[in-house]
Amino acid sequence: MITEEQVLERIRRARERRPRVREERITLAHGAGGKATQSLVEAVFVDAFRNPALEGLGDGAVLGVDGARLAFTTDSYVVSPLFFPGGDIGDLAVNGTVNDLAVCGARPLYLSAGFILEEGFPVADLERIVASMAAAATRAGVHIVTGDTKVVGRGKADGCYVSTAGVGVLERPLTLDATAVRPGDAVLVSGPIGEHGVTVMLARGELEIEADLTSDTAPLNDLVAALLDAVPAVRVLRDATRGGVATVLNEIAQSARTAIVVDEAAVPIRPMVAGACELLGIDPLYVACEGRFVAVVDGAHADAALTALRTRSLGEHAAVIGHVQDDPPGLVLARTAFGGTRVVDTLVGDPLPRIC
Repeated sequence: MITEEQVLERIRRARERRPRVREERITLAHGAGGKATQSLVEAVFVDAFRNPALEGLGDGAVLGVDGARLAFTTDSYVVSPLFFPGGDIGDLAVNGTVNDLAVCGARPLYLSAGFILEEGFPVADLERIVASMAAAATRAGVHIVTGDTKVVGRGKADGCYVSTAGVGVLERPLTLDATAVRPGDAVLVSGPIGEHGVTVMLARGELEIEADLTSDTAPLNDLVAALLDAVPAVRVLRDATRGGVATVLNEIAQSARTAIVVDEAAVPIRPMVAGACELLGIDPLYVACEGRFVAVVDGAHADAALTALRTRSLGEHAAVIGHVQDDPPGLVLARTAFGGTRVVDTLVGDPLPRIC
């Protein structure tokens, strides 16, 4: 009989193998944010473009320019449907880019926006998307200062794709890095998880499930600033988008060579999200958020971090969901409601395609 220790050792050895893409062609799983995405990124892109700024594989790169510290990020949005309860591809693109800069510790400043439009796409829908982007940029305090537009033939772009890039400035003398995580640190989430992914899935109308849900898409820069101003010992922040909280925690655990233990009962999940995930057979920990982040802070400052987050409306339901320990290094474990533990591995496959 295989013991739990043997299972954990097999997982550890598998993760230490050199990444490689086993498939001959790209699949949807390569875009899901899980193991296939990690293999693609590390074996193809990092291998080709290798440099110190890239190798951290954070939500953005932190760069030094003439004495200033800047954060730079880029992203693309292919969500289907384009419009969903609580948002659309436009504000999703702005908020996602702002959040990637914020979790680098930066104050977001400027964004670019590129549009790939399909022939026949309604101008009224484009105007609606652009108006949503403008409103989101105003809320986040950023400016869209440059962009590009391309048009492709019918059936080639699902209506509209949006690509963005963003620049922000780091004004605090801090470095957020997963390798700084230590045993005894506390793990927090800024609010209930999984709302964006489940909302988009239900908005497609492919399932006969009705739920009063809206996407959690929102700019996080003010919430992050409140945390960084209140807590001097924030180790790392990550935006819990593709692959959800579980994937973020696995990336942190692997980088820090520590274990992360999550208390399932402490994870904030709205009942409608939990119910929909149960019907769909999906673990909410793997479902994307677009207005939530994961923070790891010195355990002695966990209460201060929680208080700082809960002073803002976006963080009123923030929670400490776990802690960091020595062993087993590189793995994420969850304490279940039944008193046992389970391995929360990196996402395999693509349970909710096209959610961002």
